[in-house]
Parts: sequence; C-alpha cells; structure tokens
Amino acid sequence: MKKRADADGISVFCAHDKLVDPAGLVANPRNPNQHPDSQVEILSRIIKTQGWRSSIVVSKRSGFIVKGHGRLAAAMLLGAKLVPVEFQEYETEASEWADLIADNRIAELSETNHDELKKLMLELRDGNFNLDLTGFSGDDLEAWLKNELVVAGQDQGPTPEDKLEDYEQSTVRQIVLIMDSAEFEEIMGKLDTIKKARELDSNTIAAMTAIREYANSCSGEKETESA
Repeated sequence: MKKRADADGISVFCAHDKLVDPAGLVANPRNPNQHPDSQVEILSRIIKTQGWRSSIVVSKRSGFIVKGHGRLAAAMLLGAKLVPVEFQEYETEASEWADLIADNRIAELSETNHDELKKLMLELRDGNFNLDLTGFSGDDLEAWLKNELVVAGQDQGPTPEDKLEDYEQSTVRQIVLIMDSAEFEEIMGKLDTIKKARELDSNTIAAMTAIREYANSCSGEKETESA
C-alpha cells in the first residue's frame, strides 16, 4: 500500500482529513475506555514501525476525540509532532457517545480461533518478523508459543485438566440438585426451619445437619432391627 503522507517521519497509510499537532487534540473527559501504559507502549512501537494504519477520529460537533485515545497516547509517548486526523459529523450527543463506546466494545465481542492464531504466529516467527508488533510480547509471547492460552496479553487461567486435578485433590465437593420451583421452595423452607432450630447461618451446614441426622436415624433403625 502506498503511503498517503508523512507525519513527522512516520508514514501515514490511512485515510485522513488533516495532519495536526497532537497537543491540540482534546480527549473526551468521559471516555470509559482505559489504556494502560503497557498497551500504549506496544501501540507506540507498532505505529513507529508499521506507520499510521488508523487515524484519530474527532467529532466536529463537540471537538472531542471519539476514536483513537490510545493512538493519541502512543503519539505523545513517541513525541510525535503530527498525527493523522479524520473529522466526522455526529447529529446528536447520543450518537457520538454510542460510537465512542462501540469502538472498544465491538472488538471485545469477537472470538479468537486459537489454533489459527498460533499458526499465524508461528508463520510470522519463521519469517523473522518482529512478533512484538502483533501485540504479544515477552513472557506472554513465550507462553503462547508453548501452547498456553494467552489472549490480549493475559493468562486465561487453568485448563479444564488443571481444574479437574485441583478438584480431585480438594476436600471441597459439590452436590447439584435438579428440581422444580415447588420442590425448591419446599427444600429452602425446611432448611430455614433447621437453621432457626439449630441457630445456624449457612444453608450448607443446615443441609449437612439434616443429612447426618437422617443417616443416624437410619443406622439406629438398623441396629434395632438387628437386635
């Protein structure tokens, strides 16, 4: 793709209306999308190496940034004197807010094909491409290439096998009861009665108390029958 312009030494490939000084841009003070330093640092490296692939969108109505708060932070970190800006029309404040919120939310709703992602990452690595420019870096990158599930720079936690092993070694167990609403209300009513009678605070303890008493009564009946 042929670059469209040069912004303070950084190639601009994206559509834009004007190159402006980032110091004159105004972030929306109520922007709910947060950009941690680690994200801004990675984004700054990507922009410096790959050039500008997306412009910063500014509302003509309010003058605030709608899309590109992270890109602005990255530009400031780079010390850039010019950034590509696209000025857009918004009929109402509501439409502007909706676009700002959707900018990050739509990406969050996507689902990653981990197998395909790993294939792409390995192809890039074999081609001696700087994998830091994918957004993965350091320990997160090593973890991904070792087959651990890491998405957006965050460990996704234990695998199902890990959870099963932890469960088998744990003293904690769960009993799942499937019942209709009438049965549920009846059970909860009886648990409340037991809690009040025994001055208990927990439904679990009340249930265990009922089970033990029932088991003891059954054992007593068997001993009586044996005698």
